[in-house]
Amino acid sequence: MFKRFLVILLCIGAISAASGQVTVEGSNFTDNWSVGVSGGVVTPMKHHPFWGDSRGLVDINLHKSLTPAFGLGTDFQFAVNTSSWFPPRSLTAIDHSYLGVYASLNLMNAFAGYTGTRRYFEMELTAGTGWIHSYSNIKSNSASSWGNKLGMNFNFNLDKSKTWTIAFKPAILWNMGAKALSQGGNLPGWSARYNANAAVVELMAGVTYHFANSNGTHSFVNASLYDPTEIEELKRHAESLGQQLENSRKENNRLSSRANKLQNEIDACARRPQVVKEITENLNNVRYIFFSLGSASIQNNQQPNLELIANSVKNIQGATIEIKGYASPEGSSAFNRQLSKRRAEAVKNELIRKYHLNPERITTEGKGVGEIFNVASWNRVAVCTINKK
Repeated sequence: MFKRFLVILLCIGAISAASGQVTVEGSNFTDNWSVGVSGGVVTPMKHHPFWGDSRGLVDINLHKSLTPAFGLGTDFQFAVNTSSWFPPRSLTAIDHSYLGVYASLNLMNAFAGYTGTRRYFEMELTAGTGWIHSYSNIKSNSASSWGNKLGMNFNFNLDKSKTWTIAFKPAILWNMGAKALSQGGNLPGWSARYNANAAVVELMAGVTYHFANSNGTHSFVNASLYDPTEIEELKRHAESLGQQLENSRKENNRLSSRANKLQNEIDACARRPQVVKEITENLNNVRYIFFSLGSASIQNNQQPNLELIANSVKNIQGATIEIKGYASPEGSSAFNRQLSKRRAEAVKNELIRKYHLNPERITTEGKGVGEIFNVASWNRVAVCTINKK
């Protein structure tokens, strides 16, 4: 019976382990370890008063949860020599000890599902095997034997993080040895197999500490699972973002090309010769003498311009003056040609008469109707350009 039960327990544990790997986080080798200390009493199942012949029992265990439902562990326990079951009685403080391994099945998580953290109350089934050693004052009566153990843990998980657990642990330990008690055994009926006469009952209570895991908690954490529809939606969203990224890259390349082109234009502008000085010089070298409608006489208000022209020529060695006369569009073309020529000659004659400039340094030309200015009346003008040698 025990073998069948152990096989069933291992099969359930294996199934739980397989499913737990895809539904929970925190399954590293260093995760979900715990250590516990328990104390209680042990007494033969048959032929002895339960409390009258009970002995003190101390247990230390180390446990590793492979999944929220299934785990493996090892425990060491010893009975304190406080009563005599059968002679000869051990003269040491320890009457018998047990060292074994066991598998555990959390019934709540196996059949009701794991909630993402330990419940405040849980029931856990344990089954294990190990070695029993009895101590006697007669060396030949001391013996070791194989034992199987079946128990139930009623766990109360304390505090919010479920770091500490207090448990009530009833169990049955069968002695599978071949010797009878009279031949040195310390438990009744050593030659029996899964017989109440060869079993003891353990009643213990203890405390367990659960070490911290890599996920930051003291237990498994449910993994975040997605259904296929949500996964497909995420894929489409990722593809859309990828397309947006590609479009952004193309736009960035276009803007970079545009920026480079503009920079080249800026650099080209920076390399162009400065024309401000040239324009300024042209303005300084050009003077305008304005006339009245149909007249070639120089008015008094134009005398300052004539003086500027004369002074500029005198101050610049070898400079010459080019005078071009213009007329506004009133009148015939022939009249305007003659009028424009007379205006140019009038300026030349005044520069010679009043400022004594050399006639050879002055040339004149009549241009007819002028289009220098947008305002027609402004084109009644003689344009004097001073040319440097």
